[in-house]
Amino acid sequence: MGLNKILSIAGKPGLFRLLTQTRSGFVAESLLDGKKVTVSFKNNVSVLSEIAIYTLEEEVPLKVVFEKIKEKEDGGKTAVSHKDDKIKLEEYLFEVLPNYDEDRVYASDIKKIIQWYNLLHEHGITEFADEEEKEEEASKEIE
Repeated sequence: MGLNKILSIAGKPGLFRLLTQTRSGFVAESLLDGKKVTVSFKNNVSVLSEIAIYTLEEEVPLKVVFEKIKEKEDGGKTAVSHKDDKIKLEEYLFEVLPNYDEDRVYASDIKKIIQWYNLLHEHGITEFADEEEKEEEASKEIE
């Protein structure tokens, strides 16, 4: 499952898996406790596949950052916790993404990245690219 079905809902902790759409919104399942919630279109919802991190040159999609973390940690959980101090979190992101924009990426953003990565890892969601993207990459390698 790619990040296009994983949501962050403002005001609710953790991440959610999109289950189905309704007339007034959608139904999602919490990755923290498995509870289903109905969310209105009025809520502020972010799809993880649409989130990007500022660097000095461009915006890097979150899935690329997650892939770099996965590579650094050999597929395991992060060496730091989202509860660690600001300096430690910034050093960790600098190791993963050396050119991230320190002025526009806050410690709270780094905490979310680490917390989300570990939560996805706990639920066996470690393939961050969409199926379509994988097929595109495979067809490019064949050419």
